[in-house]
Amino acid sequence: MPIYMDLHIVPGITAKGAAEAHLQDLLVQAQYNCTCMTYWVDESKNSAFCLIDAPNPEAVKELHNKAHGLMTHQIIEVNSTVVESFLGRIYDPESIELEGKLKIFNDPAFRILVLTKTIDPILFTNKVGKAKCEELFTRYQQMLDIAAKEFEGKIAEQYENISIISFVSTFKALGYAMALQSLFSKKELELLEAKISINAGVPVTQSPRLFGDTIQGGERLLLACKKNQVITAPIIKEISHKNYFEERHNVISALSNMDEKKLNQLFDTLEENSGNESFTIDTFCKSMCLSKSGLNRLTQSLLDKTPNSLITEYRLDKALQLLRKSGDTISQISFATGFSSPSYFSKSFQKHFEMTPTRYLEFSKTNNK
Repeated sequence: MPIYMDLHIVPGITAKGAAEAHLQDLLVQAQYNCTCMTYWVDESKNSAFCLIDAPNPEAVKELHNKAHGLMTHQIIEVNSTVVESFLGRIYDPESIELEGKLKIFNDPAFRILVLTKTIDPILFTNKVGKAKCEELFTRYQQMLDIAAKEFEGKIAEQYENISIISFVSTFKALGYAMALQSLFSKKELELLEAKISINAGVPVTQSPRLFGDTIQGGERLLLACKKNQVITAPIIKEISHKNYFEERHNVISALSNMDEKKLNQLFDTLEENSGNESFTIDTFCKSMCLSKSGLNRLTQSLLDKTPNSLITEYRLDKALQLLRKSGDTISQISFATGFSSPSYFSKSFQKHFEMTPTRYLEFSKTNNK
């Protein structure tokens, strides 16, 4: 059966109250063909998250309604392996002693996520050759693993050219990011086009993906990250020691709340119009409620790009993702990402990535054999 994680928002919730609700779930779970695996509770955020093996989301809701009546505010299907990677467990902690019939523990699901991004391996192979690419990427992966263990983090997900490392401690997450940079020379980091962002949040929000909103925020931060610098969401600065960023301002920076809001507005607008070839600077300005000069100032200050180059690069990055995994033709991808013709798409792709999309696909097939 599938596994689901749900969110309960309960003002004034306590660890004992969550344990009592979990016990009530266990008493009636068989009636709904469910298995209540575990839960996380965060008293400071008035929230709890349940992990349940169930036939469907409706069974989870009916189970909770029968057991204790607490409303399920959001529910998503999850992979148990991914849950364990992010949160460290999928069953109750083994070391907790019973208090009567209750297992009382206060284990928040809030996590600090470090995202690292490198150049696409196919593009890198085209630049430096297969041997050099494999040597540097192998060492990079080894350093990710070694540093994660040293700073008590866990590599939770890896996809395309992004790795996500999960931490309970903000201090450890920041230390990890700084250490990772120090393990490579400036030249190697530039070759890898290595970027690091840090964000934090909870596993279930409006996104259907585990930690989806936090990951999306981290990915967008990566796009605003300058070379040889770590960039963080404002929440990281808020929950860190006040002097940490001041002492390391040359290598670590945090967006302000306003800049984070503007960054999300920019990329929400681009996402909504990613396949629209009629999307222009004028419509971009209208969507952002800015003049052309105002939009230019915003994109230059946040991303060091003009609005035109931002639109083009965003479309090209989307196209690169589709080339990796969609199986669509180059013509289909060009129109899906808002280019007016396949020839213009190929020309833009080659100018930006220094190889044609056709050659990219050929390299991809060769390297996957």
